[in-house]
Amino acid sequence: MNPTPTIGVFALQGDVREHLRALGSLGVRALGVRRPEELEQCDGLVLPGGESTTMAKLAKTFELLDPLRKRVEAGMPAFGTCAGMILLADRIIDGTSDQETIGGLDITVRRNAFGRQVDSFEGSLEFAGVEGPVHAVFIRAPWVEQVGPDVDVLARVPGGEAAGRIVAVQQGNLMATSFHPEVGNDARIHERFVDLVKQQ
Repeated sequence: MNPTPTIGVFALQGDVREHLRALGSLGVRALGVRRPEELEQCDGLVLPGGESTTMAKLAKTFELLDPLRKRVEAGMPAFGTCAGMILLADRIIDGTSDQETIGGLDITVRRNAFGRQVDSFEGSLEFAGVEGPVHAVFIRAPWVEQVGPDVDVLARVPGGEAAGRIVAVQQGNLMATSFHPEVGNDARIHERFVDLVKQQ
C-alpha cells in the first residue's frame, strides 16, 4: 500500500486544473501528464472531460497513447470522467470512424447521449460506496449502454427522460463517470479513486 501516491491528470486537453485541485485537496501528489516520462511517475491516472477524439489524437501526437494503453493493461488504476469515460471504453456508439480509445473497460458508451451543450444539466444521484447524494454535472455527456459481466454499476440517472441510464462504472482498477465530479468542492468520488490507488 502506498500512503502518498502520485496521481497524474492527462493534461493535453480538458478539465485539468479542477482535477489537480481535487486530488491535491486529498493529500496526494497530483501531476499534469503530457509526456511518457511523466506517466512513468504515476501510480494512477485521471482522464478528464474534454473532447474525446481530440484527446486521443493529441495523445498519439505526443506519443502517449500506446504508453497509456500499456499501463492500463498492466493494471494501473485509471479514472475517466465524461470524455475520459469514452477513452476507457472498449466500444463506442456514435464515435467518429477513426476514433481511437485506450480501452480496458468492458462497456459500450454512447457519445453525447444526453444531447448537445444546450442540453447540459445537473442533479443529485446516489453513488455506490459514497455516503449521501452526489451532485452530478453533465456536459455533452455520454452514458453507458451495456456493461460486461465484470463491470459494477456505481450510479444511474434517478429520474427524468434518462431515468435508469448508467452514468458511473467500475471494473477492477478502472473507474468512470459520465459526469464531472471535479466541478464544485465535493472530492468524495476522487477520494474513492485515491483509495483504489492506495490499495495497489
